Amino acid sequence: MFIEIITIGDELLIGQVVDTNSAWMGKELNKVGFEVIRVTSVRDREDEIIEAVDTAMKRVDIVLMTGGLGPTKDDITKYTLCKYFGTELVFSEMVYKNIERILANRISMNPLNKSQALVPKDYCTVINNRVGTASISWFEKNEKVLVSMPGVPQEMKTNMTDEIIPRLLSRFNVETIFHKTYLIKNHPESVLAIALTDWENQLPESVKLAYLPKAGIVRLRLTGRGLDEAAIKERVLKEGAKLYDILGEDVLDENDSPLEEIIGKILRGQGLTVATAESCTGGNIAARITSIPGSSLYFKGSVVAYANEVKKELLHVSENSLIKFGAVSEEVVKEMAFGAMDSLKTDCAVAVSGIAGPDGGTIDKPVGTIWIAAAYGKKVLTLKQEVDFGRELNVERASNNALLLLQKILK
Repeated sequence: MFIEIITIGDELLIGQVVDTNSAWMGKELNKVGFEVIRVTSVRDREDEIIEAVDTAMKRVDIVLMTGGLGPTKDDITKYTLCKYFGTELVFSEMVYKNIERILANRISMNPLNKSQALVPKDYCTVINNRVGTASISWFEKNEKVLVSMPGVPQEMKTNMTDEIIPRLLSRFNVETIFHKTYLIKNHPESVLAIALTDWENQLPESVKLAYLPKAGIVRLRLTGRGLDEAAIKERVLKEGAKLYDILGEDVLDENDSPLEEIIGKILRGQGLTVATAESCTGGNIAARITSIPGSSLYFKGSVVAYANEVKKELLHVSENSLIKFGAVSEEVVKEMAFGAMDSLKTDCAVAVSGIAGPDGGTIDKPVGTIWIAAAYGKKVLTLKQEVDFGRELNVERASNNALLLLQKILK
């Protein structure tokens, strides 16, 4: 069953607000068998909203909309939908009482808040929003459904979970959609595709493969669909198991877990502690490690050593190494890793030093040159990252490669 999403608001199109609603909705809808085939963002303009709605309603049976339901003049979604469906707004006592409840002990009712109790009269089921003042409008016409919801992410999520998805499931028959994602290391996308050619060519018609590259890893997503849930899952898992025969230990994970979670499981399982010593990544690796609940069991701390003085004083990097090899060198990141282990009293550590850009490069060490080290006990592994992808991606790649190097040395 196909769905289109329409998000409304000038702020989305000028980049002032990032549209996180569509991604969340697509993920949650897919879990229960609905497939989002298109996302459209439009300005707060009546003609553009009507055009987007009309086009979507011709393509699919379900259209979900967010945004433009506030009390101010620029919020015109409700009025525009009344025009599209040929109806009018009427006062709803049910919605008004809900607004009073939401506003109680916060602000007094005013004309703008009261106007939110105006709801479409025909073709519409009005659903109270238990966490906000803007109600949800569920339109049905010619066997098709359009749902208009608030654009505030928490309000949208609550109402999608509690009201909209259950109603859609009771209204439409859907197939099972089952995804299984495998994280692959040590294989660039094109190299991986060649290695998997024979396996990919023999996949059943009901199982589809997608390559989802990230910095340093590739996610392989297998998707099966059909009416028999057990058979679909069995078929996908059977095909996924063959990846281990082809790629061996390069299959890093089969739960689409972030690298920091995978590392956390290894550290926790082995009873080890870790620290980070970071220059150009600025604490990003530490932030990712500590984003995992329970990371205090294995993460002790980080030294963000931008300046050479910090590298020397806190990480015990020798003056001679800095002069002879430079801060961006294999020798220095090795000393940084062992220095972090010593200073923070951990079993292992990762260290990063490089030139993330956009400036600071030289002929010998251009922008994008980043050295990474992972140390465990007396062992150390290093990696040189050389290609410049821009500052943000350079940092992301270095962080991923540091975690992958740590995983490698611990394994």
